[in-house]
Amino acid sequence: MAAVDTASFRRPPSNIAELPRRAVRIEILGTVSVYVDERERPIRAHKVRALLATLALDAGRSVSNVELADELWSGQPLGNVQNALQAHAARLRKVLDGPKRRPGGETVLRTVQGGYVLDVPGDRVDANRFLELAGQGAAALRVDPRRAVRLLESALRLWRGPALLDAGDGLRCRAGAALYEERRLAVCENLAFARLVVGDAGQAAAELRRLETEHPLHERFCELLMIALYQLGRQGEALHTYHRIRERLDRELGLEPSAPLRARHTEILAQRQVLTLMPTHARAGGPVLAVPAVPAWSRSA
Repeated sequence: MAAVDTASFRRPPSNIAELPRRAVRIEILGTVSVYVDERERPIRAHKVRALLATLALDAGRSVSNVELADELWSGQPLGNVQNALQAHAARLRKVLDGPKRRPGGETVLRTVQGGYVLDVPGDRVDANRFLELAGQGAAALRVDPRRAVRLLESALRLWRGPALLDAGDGLRCRAGAALYEERRLAVCENLAFARLVVGDAGQAAAELRRLETEHPLHERFCELLMIALYQLGRQGEALHTYHRIRERLDRELGLEPSAPLRARHTEILAQRQVLTLMPTHARAGGPVLAVPAVPAWSRSA
C-alpha cells in the first residue's frame, strides 16, 4: 500500500483570494461537491467522487497512478487498473469541463507523466481556504482577538458536515478527514479562547457545552467552559463541570485530570478575579492573556 504524505495536506496556498465567479470550485468539508460557473455538477459514480476527492487533497500537484489506484481499489482484485482509472478520469473530466470541451482543448484534469493533476489553484478547494483562515485567526489571537473571532467564525462556516463524508474508505481520504477534523477542533478551541478574551462568555459557554457533549473527555473544552461559566458568575456550574470530567476520566480511562485543569479548578475555588489563559499551541514561556473572570456578584459589590 502506498504511503500517505499527510504533511502535504498542511500546505494550502498562502495567497487566498476571492474566487472568480466563472471557475471550478470544489468542496470536501462535508460531502464531496464540485461547482462550475457556480452551478453544482452532479457526481453519480462513487469511484469518480473518490477520484475527485483524492486529487483535491493535492490540488495543483501531481498524484501518481499508483497512488490513485491504491486509493480507489486497495485490496480489491481488478483486471486492468490502468484502463479502469482512465475510464473514471474521463468521466471526471466531463463533470469538470462539460460535454462541449473540444478535443485537445484545455482541461481542469490534466494527464501528466505517470499520473494526473487537478489543475486548479489551491484556494478553489474549501479545505485549503479553511486552513488559511484558521492560520490567520490563530495568528490574530494575541494582537487582535476581535479579528480572530471573525476569521475563525468564517473558517468554521465552510464546514457542511464531516470532511470527505462520501469519499470512500481509501487511506488518503481517511487520513485527510482525520487531519481536517483535528484542525476543526483546534479552531473551535481558539474561537472559544478569543470569545473569552473579548468578553463574550455567553456565546463561548453555549458553544462549549455542545462541544463538551460531543467530546466528553476533551479537557481543554472543559477548561474553557469552566472559565466561561465563571465569567458569567456561575461558579457552582463551573466546579460541577470539573467534577464531571474528573469522574469520566477516572471511569473510562483510569486517569486524573491534567495539571492545568486541576490548577484551573483551584483558581475558581479561590474565586480569583483574573485568570491567565494561554492559547492551546502557545510556545513554552510565551506571553499569556489575562482574562477578567470576576463573578457577577463581585462586579456589583
